Amino acid sequence: MESNGVSKPKIVSGGFGYVLEDVPHFTDYIPDLPTYSNPLQDNPAFSVVKQYFVHVDDSVPQKIVVHKDSPRGIHFRRAGPRQKVYFESDEVHACIVTCGGLCPGLNTVIREIVYSLYYMYGVKRVLGIDVTVLLFHQGGYRGFYARNTIALTPKVVNDIHKRGGTILGTSRGGHDTSKIVDSIQDRGINQVYIIGGDGTQKGASVIFEEIRRRGLKVVVAGIPKTIDNDIPVIDKSFGFDTAVEEAQRAINAAHVEAESIENGIGLVKLMGRYSGFIAMYATLASRDVDCCLIPESPFYLEGEGGLFEYIEKQLKENGHMVIVIAEGAGQELLSESMQSMNQQDASGNKLLQDVGLWISQNIKDYFSKQKKMTINLKYIDPTYMIRAVPSNASDNVYCTLLAQSVVHGAMAGYTGFTSGLVNGRQTYIPFYVSITYDSFHNTPKPCRYAEHALKVCVSFTQVKCECSITRGLLLDVGLQRITEKQNKVVITDRMWARLLSSTNQPSFISDKDVIEYKKEYISGGKKEEEPATQLLDDANCADVVLENKEVSCM
Repeated sequence: MESNGVSKPKIVSGGFGYVLEDVPHFTDYIPDLPTYSNPLQDNPAFSVVKQYFVHVDDSVPQKIVVHKDSPRGIHFRRAGPRQKVYFESDEVHACIVTCGGLCPGLNTVIREIVYSLYYMYGVKRVLGIDVTVLLFHQGGYRGFYARNTIALTPKVVNDIHKRGGTILGTSRGGHDTSKIVDSIQDRGINQVYIIGGDGTQKGASVIFEEIRRRGLKVVVAGIPKTIDNDIPVIDKSFGFDTAVEEAQRAINAAHVEAESIENGIGLVKLMGRYSGFIAMYATLASRDVDCCLIPESPFYLEGEGGLFEYIEKQLKENGHMVIVIAEGAGQELLSESMQSMNQQDASGNKLLQDVGLWISQNIKDYFSKQKKMTINLKYIDPTYMIRAVPSNASDNVYCTLLAQSVVHGAMAGYTGFTSGLVNGRQTYIPFYVSITYDSFHNTPKPCRYAEHALKVCVSFTQVKCECSITRGLLLDVGLQRITEKQNKVVITDRMWARLLSSTNQPSFISDKDVIEYKKEYISGGKKEEEPATQLLDDANCADVVLENKEVSCM
């Protein structure tokens, strides 16, 4: 199960191309653990539930749009309470930590984890990793190094969901795996709930590996948090709905400013370092936006079909316009003197220049030089207002489901996983989930279902196949974790097309670019609304058969 100190993916295969990307469990590395009856069977709240517990074989497909002859594909273990648990209530000593930037819903997740542990499983010892030293928060991973913690009880967290931010404090960086695991071990903590984005989940994965190496009975469970909605596999991240809703206030203000003055331009910068989901969905929801610029869709300023030409056209026709730009858009256009020289913050994120201020000045300079018309531009940056608000009703419900699901999984002995929504169902997703197989799409006639073999994380040594093409492909397979591949807007899919038809803005891409984007789409895959899957034609060798984690080609 391990290679170079890192555990390999836990893959279960079945008939008709069924693959379960299973999550690690205590029993994988700790033998002869006792089990206990789940206390939920005596919980009055669950007495009306027709089926108390999730069946051991329940799973959720990653893709729900398939052809009649398609393999069943990758599945994830369905979240929910199990009939047997691996902790007694008095045995549990849990902790919760929040890391990275703020996001609507953090306090709701904290509250619901505490409530779930306390009222569902009778757990009374829950700590918050938040250490205030000289009145300064040392939350996040740094909090593990200090000796003080906050005792979290239902009374303490009762109304925190009404507040923005996190009561535990947060920080970036500060990850020292050995020190963190030493702290966990010294304090007798056996359930660690880590709430954070891609960098945080990477840290959680490393912590899990070290705990596994030491053979400790300690759950490491993640709750993915990113306001940008850029974590792959899951349908969405908590806080995203609130962010889109709150962005409407800024867009409405920009629209009022723009239409109240001659040749008014309202420019709104929204969050979206690498992914433009907030900008895209806020634009679609608003219907007042004339142009949306995101990192995934390069644009240019001058010349035919450029942004300046479109702005001039809109002002002549309507007398005003509203532009929404994601913070990561247009970074390639900024002059070298304005570049941040590849500097990074404590979480490893590239420091970006303020594209909103830059493009505002460029628009003003262009129309000033052209002397064709006088414009009035108002720039609004609501970034920190959006991320600091409490979560809305939709996100509060989602946060509750996430928190309850992750607690059920921890009590059932699962570890090294994150909880997320896949096709509308709560699931447990291992930190390892995806495979790179770009070379597959550029190789003619690999053996039938070779793509399927590549997707299930098999290594070259596990392949029994004389097909040189398949063997060559599998040599190129590289394992990725859930957070090493970001979810991005695909500008060749239907959702972006809906936005373009809503705003009537130019796409800023040529026919040649569209072909290239489609090639990247086919080779890289995407998260939602996939076009019809191109099935493999007949090949020189038969189907790839997956049994006992071996791939054979007969």
